Amino acid sequence: MTESVTITDNRTGESVEIPIENGGIHSNAFAKHMPGLWFYDPGFTATASAASSITDLDGANGILRYRGYPIEQLAEQSSFLEVCYLLLFGELPNHEQMDNWVHDVTYHTFIHENMRKRFMEGFHHDAHPMGMLMSAIAALSTFYPEAKEIFDPEIRYKQINRLISKGPTLAAMAYRASIGMPFVYPDNNLNYAENFLSMMWRVAEPNYEPNPVLAKALDVLLILHADHEQNCSTTTMRVVGSSHADPFSAAASATGALYGPRHGGANEQVIHMLEDIGSYDNIEPFVESVKLGEQRLMGFGHRVYKAYDPRARIVKEQADRVFEVTGKSPLLDIALKLEEIALEDDYFKSRNLYPNVDFYTGLIYQAMEFPLDMFTVLFTIGRMPGWLAHWQEMLQQEQRISRPRQLYVGPDARDYVPMASR
Repeated sequence: MTESVTITDNRTGESVEIPIENGGIHSNAFAKHMPGLWFYDPGFTATASAASSITDLDGANGILRYRGYPIEQLAEQSSFLEVCYLLLFGELPNHEQMDNWVHDVTYHTFIHENMRKRFMEGFHHDAHPMGMLMSAIAALSTFYPEAKEIFDPEIRYKQINRLISKGPTLAAMAYRASIGMPFVYPDNNLNYAENFLSMMWRVAEPNYEPNPVLAKALDVLLILHADHEQNCSTTTMRVVGSSHADPFSAAASATGALYGPRHGGANEQVIHMLEDIGSYDNIEPFVESVKLGEQRLMGFGHRVYKAYDPRARIVKEQADRVFEVTGKSPLLDIALKLEEIALEDDYFKSRNLYPNVDFYTGLIYQAMEFPLDMFTVLFTIGRMPGWLAHWQEMLQQEQRISRPRQLYVGPDARDYVPMASR
């Protein structure tokens, strides 16, 4: 049987058969036979804007794979830098490739002194770290003007490396500037997650030694956030990249998309929700208010997942390990009871409101003493390799510049009316 759909234009009686390829139909075939007729799809909920081999996301069955590898296996056995390599280059690295990759990332963590002295210190004392990070990423393009040579493989590799290696440095710098603490230089003797924790928390220790459990938990969370198909920020990266902007400008734009509370701020909203509930006794009244539409249940449900988010299980396991080191969060019992109710209540089950990755992530970050305004910054560090993988893939596909159509719903042609006659 032919995999196709047949569309009939009832205005003319003409029909066209369009083949189904990889689960979709190509718009060119539709446009050829029905010119000037556009799909109206706000939010791109039923539109595939790209063909990608990076991430396989099956929301109906709760499956997430990077380059074919299940997220569960990567979180348990891999490291964030290895996952970065996988996303960017398509395969897991061998020993030599991994050693070279780790070396390159490690020795590009430092930033130009002018960035610290003249740029970061110019922000207001209470500037949000996410706004500072977004601005700093964009500013990197002025330090590396060769980044505009996006079709030179060697130059492109350097910029990819710089964004992954300098992201934690800029993030930690933004945080410390926001609290009036001096900048801590990277320590090349530490691994990726350990180095970030050192730059965040080091005070006067000659050698900072991060807790290995906390460093591992952070590494796992970065893996879980590394890519998630065509989400808002990744699509932004591709759209801006389609204009052939340099990767720093495109990544800054993607960071801006992530900055929005409807995208990157969900784990922060979970903490606010749990704090508003306040006590165990208030959980059931809160649940009832959710059912009445008076409150929102944060950290449950997902635009794509219609089953339990596979990342949520992994995060919950990491939370248990982190709390053994930091002590149990006072909000944990509220979170556990809320999850129990939601998983058993038909109201939430019928609406596919299962816990997502954000539900326990915020509790882990809070236990590790990250302030709320750093949660989205951490998300940015983790998502950077996914953005760059999609940007690189888009360039290799020679994608046309993004230019969606619109359905015009404004007034028809009308004549200008002079001010005196209005």
